[in-house]
Amino acid sequence: MTENKLVEQVVIYGCGGSGRELAWLAASCRRGRKKYQAVCFMDDDQARQGQKVNGIPVMSLEETRRVYPEARAVCSAGSPVIREKMVENAARFGFDFATLIHPRVERSGHVEIGPGAVICAGSVVTVNVIIGRHVQINVNCTVSHDAVLGDYCTLAPGAHITGCNRLGRGVFVGAGAVIINGNINEPIVIGDNAVIGAGAVVTASILAGVTVAGVPARPVT
Repeated sequence: MTENKLVEQVVIYGCGGSGRELAWLAASCRRGRKKYQAVCFMDDDQARQGQKVNGIPVMSLEETRRVYPEARAVCSAGSPVIREKMVENAARFGFDFATLIHPRVERSGHVEIGPGAVICAGSVVTVNVIIGRHVQINVNCTVSHDAVLGDYCTLAPGAHITGCNRLGRGVFVGAGAVIINGNINEPIVIGDNAVIGAGAVVTASILAGVTVAGVPARPVT
């Protein structure tokens, strides 16, 4: 292979804190013999375009598509709602999406991972797990057997998803939160767009759109 064919170009949508972390993650990742390279940030803020962030240029989506037509995108926002809008915007410009998995992620061969997903260093994904499109799993998270993470879910650092949990689309799990085990016949189900506060311990299913916090987790009024 030539040197160019050994490099997988990635563009990071958003140059804030999450975006800078994803650029670092990309530099650590490999796919077979290929290594990833974050060639630029894309940002909708015109004031940021033309600058450099951590040595990486910031461009508009239109310019990025023109300069790096073969690059695949990763969307950085921690908010599931904002990330979904970013994905839709990038797709309108014709971008495909990269999946980034740090080499220090432990996972079995019985894990399904959707396009655009991100799994950061120190995380463990065990067996018979389904991870949807554009899911973010931050550093030092665990996802245990028979868990399902719907599209656009976010696990903040140190979140723990135990066995037989079902997370709907766009669920946000705060830093250090824990969802206890369900079982195959009666999984714990977290409804679409629910929010689990940092440090919460979830012991029962949560309805869609509900925010919970505390130990045990209760709806926030």
